[in-house]
Amino acid sequence: MSPPGRPKGSCRSAQREGTPANAAATPWPTQADLGGAPGFGRVQPEPEGVHWHAPWEPRALAVTLAAGGTGVWNIDMSRAARETLPDYAHLTYYEIWTLALEKLLVAHGLVSADELAAGHALQAPRAVPRKLLAADVAAALARGSPTERPAAPGSAPRFATGERVRTRADAVPHHTRLPGYARGKAGTVQALRGHHVFADEHAQGHGEQPAWLYTVAFDGVELWGAAEPGAEALRVSIDAWEPYLEPA
Repeated sequence: MSPPGRPKGSCRSAQREGTPANAAATPWPTQADLGGAPGFGRVQPEPEGVHWHAPWEPRALAVTLAAGGTGVWNIDMSRAARETLPDYAHLTYYEIWTLALEKLLVAHGLVSADELAAGHALQAPRAVPRKLLAADVAAALARGSPTERPAAPGSAPRFATGERVRTRADAVPHHTRLPGYARGKAGTVQALRGHHVFADEHAQGHGEQPAWLYTVAFDGVELWGAAEPGAEALRVSIDAWEPYLEPA
């Protein structure tokens, strides 16, 4: 199932000497927290309409969607599997998808390591909750995976637009959507985005546990320091769940 080789010239074959922004601080071995990390060179945009760099990549997309469509794991579990690949920084986009899918298949008992090595089934397949049939793919992709959920009666957001907040500073031992460069930083609530599936808990298999989601804006000097060229003119906004925040 592993891809035969990384295609040349893709965005992910660019400079990889940097270190993830939070790699030294967090017990969760994410390789994807790259925001603000130096040493990766400039982003090299590709022309619109370039979808594939190797003949196997469409199949990688298809098998990943089909496996995810079984409902055995969720999208946040997929993200956690991808970001913890030890050679993440040296892999192409669909190599990351494929290798993470292998991890998920083995972890959830759908295939064995021996079957991956053999390239075919060695035992009877395990039953899955559902199947994504070919006739349903277009509708499933159009529908996407909405994350907004109704709030419980009496539940109200803790913070209001314009309020000053600070993100939590501690590292966590699990997948999180709070980037390392924004931890322990003070910002201003720009907008309330609704009540959404909380990715941190969802990725651990703890259920959706929806929480209020905010857009929070940070000044560049707060994030990068006054010595960073151009920081005083920079403003960065992130979406942050309520459990990430406390009053500033």
